[in-house]
Amino acid sequence: MKNIESFWKEVKHQIKRTLPDHSYRMWIDPVELLEVDHDYIKLSSPNDYFLKRLKENYLPVFKQEFSKLGHNDIRIEFKVSSKTTSDSGEKDKPAGAYPGIPLTSKPSKQMNLPGLDVRFNNGRMFKKGYTFDDFVVGDNSNFAYSASLSLAQGKNNGSSILYLLAKTGLGKTHLSQAVGYHIINNNLSQRVYYVTAEDFTNEMIFSLKNNTIDKFKERYRKKCDVLILEDIHFLSGKEATQKELALTLDYLLDADKKIIFSGCALPDDIPKLNDQLRSRLTLGLVTEIDAPDYATRVRILKKKSKAFGYKIPDPVTEYIAQELCDDVRQLESGLFGVAAKGQLLGYNIDIELAKSVLANITNIKKRITVESIKKLICKEFSISEKDIVSPSRKKRIVKPRQMAIFLSRKYTDQPIKKIGSSFNRYHATAIYSINAVERELKQKGVLFEQMTYLSRKIETGKL
Repeated sequence: MKNIESFWKEVKHQIKRTLPDHSYRMWIDPVELLEVDHDYIKLSSPNDYFLKRLKENYLPVFKQEFSKLGHNDIRIEFKVSSKTTSDSGEKDKPAGAYPGIPLTSKPSKQMNLPGLDVRFNNGRMFKKGYTFDDFVVGDNSNFAYSASLSLAQGKNNGSSILYLLAKTGLGKTHLSQAVGYHIINNNLSQRVYYVTAEDFTNEMIFSLKNNTIDKFKERYRKKCDVLILEDIHFLSGKEATQKELALTLDYLLDADKKIIFSGCALPDDIPKLNDQLRSRLTLGLVTEIDAPDYATRVRILKKKSKAFGYKIPDPVTEYIAQELCDDVRQLESGLFGVAAKGQLLGYNIDIELAKSVLANITNIKKRITVESIKKLICKEFSISEKDIVSPSRKKRIVKPRQMAIFLSRKYTDQPIKKIGSSFNRYHATAIYSINAVERELKQKGVLFEQMTYLSRKIETGKL
């Protein structure tokens, strides 16, 4: 059904906005549309383990997004795509296997998923378009880009560690993957490990439970030439993982291997991080990516338009760049909305069309403040504004407070330090609150449902 095919990109885009970035990259991004037949669609799954996780955790999410677009009775089926099987005819991993851990130490050649070009050693996939050539460099990212490229080329004057610091949606994942792709594509090394801090933690736990911890240590300490580790803040409070990672980094540093970290906070600002790991994270070059300026936003939009085949007039591109100035994802959202409305409804893509699409985004954004989020949380949880900023450690106060801090970080451009002070909390406590909510969101339990409800209210302006 052509209508459903047209909305597929929008469905994935909306899901991306509701999930943590690493969860989207891990579970949703590889999924592709395989078959459409009236009210039935078939989606791809890389292997049986993914299929099980998609059915158990993400099927309702897909159905919900299709429902928002008017497809209420759609039936969704996941199928292991033949494109994910190995050239040698090797069968899929058993459902219980963790996707980042090979079943044997002997690597097997595996074909790429649709839209993905390079497989890193631990099973993570390189995302199409995340190369140095595809990165739009501006004053906001020039230093980070140059440092990343120099590290990939081995020209960092003895420094083999890089820390990419940026808020979500500004390009740190793009640059991280660009380093790995450059090294693999130029045959500098094939032993590139790209993982999130959550991946590393889960792999270690899996290895401990299955008595394969020695293989885990050998893989990261002796079989890795380049370690790319994202979302460092996730390690807050995970003492055992921190100790293991600190030891792993010692091995890699002694062997002069390359290490790229990324996070939304400096190591000194991440709470519950032990001194051993903190000291190693601060050994290298720290580069920060800021929000792009107007000229850079215009160039980003033009590059995205060309990549997606959109024909957007220059005045419309410039209008979008003028109105949306927070991050690259917001730019993509506005660009896609304008192109989709023009193509699906047959409208001319002009300034008036762009205004109608962006009005909702910009008007809602103007109404979203830390104070408005605080009021929403207090109303929904029947607590007072005095309670939410009080020293109280009662669960009925603490959880809403953490959720309010998380939502303030997500929907406002206020720095974490200022958000924390709005709730009478230290900077480190605010980061801990954000991490606590992120961890619980992954469980897809009650808090996930509550946050989905609250996010929908905020995004629709019902504050």
